[in-house]
Amino acid sequence: MIGLGTYAFFWQHSDQVPEPLTLIDAFEATRALDVGLFQICDYAPLDGMDDAELTDAAVAARDLGLEIELGTKGIEPDRLARFLDLAGVFGAKLVRSMLYSPDTRPTLTAAEQWLRGSLPAYEASGVDLALETYEQVSTADLTDLVARIDSERLGICLDPANVVARLELPRECVEATAAHVKNVHVKDFAFARQPGWVGFTYGGAPMGDGLHDYPHLLETVKPRENRVNEIVEHWLSWQGDAETTIRTEREWTRRTIEYLRSTT
Repeated sequence: MIGLGTYAFFWQHSDQVPEPLTLIDAFEATRALDVGLFQICDYAPLDGMDDAELTDAAVAARDLGLEIELGTKGIEPDRLARFLDLAGVFGAKLVRSMLYSPDTRPTLTAAEQWLRGSLPAYEASGVDLALETYEQVSTADLTDLVARIDSERLGICLDPANVVARLELPRECVEATAAHVKNVHVKDFAFARQPGWVGFTYGGAPMGDGLHDYPHLLETVKPRENRVNEIVEHWLSWQGDAETTIRTEREWTRRTIEYLRSTT
């Protein structure tokens, strides 16, 4: 299923725009695009919401016919337990996370211990935990960890854009993780020369214009056949003013949705 995530609304949620969207606003914008899935991922206000606010958000999602996924950073036992509770509130069947949080950087041995301690509760609840590919942990180490634990509820959130900062190749990341993928983050990416031709910047691109060989991902991972959701997000830099940035963010979202639908 195609979904939108909070990173597709990065600037629209931010305090850089005159009227930031609330979470429920983002739900409504998602449904207006005829999309039925939303991933609340690394959305800081979620941690500060009380029970009533969480219930209101969950009810709003259900009333709109939206399926919800959740996302956080870190695998500390308390964090994973908290997000499993939140999954119950929202009826979410997937929690995306990363091995490191802003406060913890476990060794692979410690990460395995934490995950083995937390996964029985996920298994009992029927909720998947998907660990994202990114530059701080090699793809080989991440896939080895997931394979070694060998839980039906543990897998990988595939984002091949992230691993370039580790000098890994996106296609190789896709191929290495394919057997374990439970979630895909969809964005295009490209390099651009800096002014004066001194070095490059690495950032987002409109879907289909960058370096992401998405047909290769579809052929290798087979997300549609394997019921792996594809979550739209962006690496969009500030466009000089709020109006232009919001317009561009919305256009990139529309374009990515059209791209994904055209490949079905």
